[in-house]
Amino acid sequence: MTDRGRRRVLLGLTAAGGVMVGAAARSRLGLGGLGQLVEPGEEPPAPPFREHLTVILLGTGIPLPSVHRSRPAVAVIAGAHVFLVDCGAGTVDRLLRASIWPHQVTHVLFTHHHNDHNSGFSDFFITSWGGGASPGRKTPLKVYGPTNTREIIGKLMAHLEWDISLRVKQNKFDPGGAHVTYVERDRGTMFEGDGVVVTVFPVDHGIVRPAVGYRFDYRGRRVVISGDTRPCDEVIRQARGADLLIHEAYSKRWIERAVEDYPKARDLANGIMGYHSSTFEAAEVARAAGVNHLVFTHLMPSPTPVWYFERDWAAGVTDIFHGQVTVGRDLMVF
Repeated sequence: MTDRGRRRVLLGLTAAGGVMVGAAARSRLGLGGLGQLVEPGEEPPAPPFREHLTVILLGTGIPLPSVHRSRPAVAVIAGAHVFLVDCGAGTVDRLLRASIWPHQVTHVLFTHHHNDHNSGFSDFFITSWGGGASPGRKTPLKVYGPTNTREIIGKLMAHLEWDISLRVKQNKFDPGGAHVTYVERDRGTMFEGDGVVVTVFPVDHGIVRPAVGYRFDYRGRRVVISGDTRPCDEVIRQARGADLLIHEAYSKRWIERAVEDYPKARDLANGIMGYHSSTFEAAEVARAAGVNHLVFTHLMPSPTPVWYFERDWAAGVTDIFHGQVTVGRDLMVF
């Protein structure tokens, strides 16, 4: 592979205080965001390797569509392990923009099974298996999640059965990659290997049960992903002293403004606030846990990614939590 064919990651500081990962690479076809092409007979690109725990926000949005924010998904890279936490619509596109081939994802973890958190799975499964310009996955996809994961993802796999059979017959996809293996757990160690420990814990997402969050520990760094939840003591326990807490949040001020303009949306607004956390509540969780850095995701309502909108959306948070605060954007890297 020539130097021209190798991936470039464009990094730039954003006004929100994070780092953005941009278009992946140049190729002789002039296609941006596709990683690196593999010549016939060459080995596929190795999984991204990170000496230290690295987090990429792939989707910071909500069920409502947005041109700026994809549905929820986070990539966590530890050594040669690439964990995908949730897989909302648009995840494959965001992976490519983050210079990660879909087949390089080694583990898929779900926090719960609202549609915005798993609606990209069918696309991801086929794309990671087929590979396209790079050889795809040749082994079953490892899927982890709460104790209803096999039931729900199994139905998505049943929906794909006919397509899978065609891919094997016509496109000669490797049959070894046509399956899923499941690990279901609501509490305890979800994965351990090569110095990486992933802990799963229950959270409080109202009537959505089971719902979980995840803690990642690797080489002295700790990252916690809350999943969708109301303020929850378990998140505080798991995030104690964490380097990074990625927490969902809604802006109560913004929701109240919306209801003033659209009074008929009051029941919808109450429903949203009834099983999520406000920015202030998430800040209180971060303060109680003593985390170093609080990152908001699953932003409700989702602000346009411009610093003055984001600052207004999160107004008052720094009065509660005095560590670093970031309003997450798609493709931010931590």
